[in-house]
Amino acid sequence: MSTPQPPRRAWRRSWLGLLLPALLAFIVLIGLGTWQVERKAWKEALIAELTERLAVPPQALPAPATWQNLDPASDEYRHVKFTAVFDHAAEALVYGAASVFRPDVSGPGYWVFTPAQLTDGGLVMVNRGFVPEDRKEPQSRSAGQVSGPVEIIGALRWPDIRHWFTPADDAAHNLWFNRDPHAIAAAKGLGAVAPFFVEMEAPVPPGGLPSPGKIVVNLPDNHLQYAITWYGLAAALVGVFAVFAFGSRRRGIGEKGPPSRSL
Repeated sequence: MSTPQPPRRAWRRSWLGLLLPALLAFIVLIGLGTWQVERKAWKEALIAELTERLAVPPQALPAPATWQNLDPASDEYRHVKFTAVFDHAAEALVYGAASVFRPDVSGPGYWVFTPAQLTDGGLVMVNRGFVPEDRKEPQSRSAGQVSGPVEIIGALRWPDIRHWFTPADDAAHNLWFNRDPHAIAAAKGLGAVAPFFVEMEAPVPPGGLPSPGKIVVNLPDNHLQYAITWYGLAAALVGVFAVFAFGSRRRGIGEKGPPSRSL
């Protein structure tokens, strides 16, 4: 008489069945960690480049004839200085809050974008600075509505990219959600303006509002922490799977029992 055959090796099927999903998860985790390492290198290079550009003393604003040849990749954040006359009647309020480039700004409020007429006839939109919610009306900060030529120092900036979640601008109420000089100029009938705007750093107007400020490179750089997290999860996955597979194998060996015998 033959003894019953040992059960099939279900333990082998159990861990082998999970091998492919675990391998795919491991590849994804390693990929995410590597992506964060690459992002860290990119962010560090960007911070170094912006810091270098902002450290250069202000140069003369490029002539209007050269504006279309400017490249944001090489010209954005370039320090410039020029003399212009503000058109306060055509100022626009762009909703804003705290900015990584303006750590001095806190709470909700608005960036005041004002067209500035150059001595050579060109028109540049200037972000004159920040005003809190309760000071958005020009009459509440009338001392800052300076007239006559002003020598402006600032940095070249290019329009924001409009995302699908960006609210629609409300030109009827002079409220904007994108720093876009073209859209503002078109709504106000100003004609052609520079393809960039100037982030004003000086001078500070009488009364202090709008509040200009120096651009500070304060970009967050947490990519190393994220990379360590993803790599750590990959290592934990390997450890958990190894323990599971080894434990399944031991249980399978224990279920085999003694060799079969015939009488």
